[in-house]
Amino acid sequence: MSVLNEAARVESLTVLSRFRTGFYDCLSARADALFELAEALLCTDGPVKTLVDLALAPEHRRGHGALYDGLNSGRIEVARLRRSLSALPLPRAADGRIVLAVDVSPWLRSDAPTSAERLFCHVYGRAKSASQFIPGWPYSFVAALESGRTSWTAMLDAIRSGPEDDATAVTATQLREVVQRLLDAGQWRPGEADILIVADAGYDVTRLAFLLEDLPVELLGRIRSDRVLQLPAPPRLPGTNGRPAKHGGPFALGDATTWPSPHIVTTTETTRYGTATATCWDRLHPRLTHRAAWLDHQGELPILEGSLIRLQVERLPGNNEPKPVWLWSSHTGLTADQVDRLWQAFLRRFDLEHTFWLFKQTLGWTTPKIRAPEAADRWTWLITVAHTQLRLARHLAEDLRRPWERPAAPGRLTHPCPGAARLPEHPREDHLPRRCTQTRKARPRTTTRLHEPPTGTPLRRRQNHQARNHPRCPARTDRLKINLEGV
Repeated sequence: MSVLNEAARVESLTVLSRFRTGFYDCLSARADALFELAEALLCTDGPVKTLVDLALAPEHRRGHGALYDGLNSGRIEVARLRRSLSALPLPRAADGRIVLAVDVSPWLRSDAPTSAERLFCHVYGRAKSASQFIPGWPYSFVAALESGRTSWTAMLDAIRSGPEDDATAVTATQLREVVQRLLDAGQWRPGEADILIVADAGYDVTRLAFLLEDLPVELLGRIRSDRVLQLPAPPRLPGTNGRPAKHGGPFALGDATTWPSPHIVTTTETTRYGTATATCWDRLHPRLTHRAAWLDHQGELPILEGSLIRLQVERLPGNNEPKPVWLWSSHTGLTADQVDRLWQAFLRRFDLEHTFWLFKQTLGWTTPKIRAPEAADRWTWLITVAHTQLRLARHLAEDLRRPWERPAAPGRLTHPCPGAARLPEHPREDHLPRRCTQTRKARPRTTTRLHEPPTGTPLRRRQNHQARNHPRCPARTDRLKINLEGV
């Protein structure tokens, strides 16, 4: 077992070293400044609070002026870096399938009126009606999801949406390029299961399925609970005249009276949510019209059939009322095992939220007050590269524990942060100070308690004699006699 673990560590170190070399080759201008900035981002203890503090890290051997010059005037070959990310070993689901997640995270810049290409970003509040639209830069990320008890994701791409971009068209182009790079890198081969792409309710999953129908992908997305879909058209009866029907009866997600008998019903026992019941209806499609995204569509509108899945759990943490989750898949004719794998893969999409939290709270993605959007793009790619190196080095790093903390199991970290997962040292950094990872033994100390009281001036005892009266002032008894004689 130790030989296998050592071989795995050597392989991980080889992959990490190859990626670091490839990343440096992608820096075509201000290469050393950008590379050392990424090194400082990785090796700085604790969360990144300000950008200029990274210039004080030992790994950053330049001044703070070179730091900002690298972000403002540097150049990264993004296409080459994307190919390098796609060539890394990808995590897969339990059945060996590649699962991709796409989501948008905003970089809010409400106090930067001179920054170009800002958009109104939708921000969710704590209450249902507390959502806001704040100016900022929305970034679309695509990552590969892992399986098991982990929240790590393999980031593959990041793009910033512009003021004139169509959200669905940009997402479709981004997903097409990501899938094509995976195919070119040999991550998917003919005969394997289609690549699964999961998305949240903010995406038009049916249009994405139409735009990506020529790729070996399956789209799975959450849809609103007030949607109305159409059942498949009934078979045409013999001797019937007229145009054949395209749509069947309505299927209102909020009206159970419009639901026909489901094709598949599965139940799964979970530890946190109790019994999870998945109900699936086959060959449901939306009723499209020549409006919005389909306004410029030439010819007859397509019939986009898919599978509708309703997921209902028994309970939620915190005694919240569980509401059903509606999912739409672009594939039809699903089996019971496929239905369970689909809704379980959708739940793994929330690992991307943990990645965004790591980007912002620990790595300081949205911390810098950068004016130019091009500099923000370079910083975003540096954050992506740093996260990728942390993911590749997680099996090589040891958790740094304080003396009063319980030791962690080998190969397991407390949380993915740069302070806990230190990367292997750079060959040029042998002269840099190292962080102490061992607790020194306490030195023997001699007792300092005094057995005898120190010699000094003794305390003055309290005087018991009567106080003297002032000679000019007669005594109280004498004053009383004088008063009586005067009477």
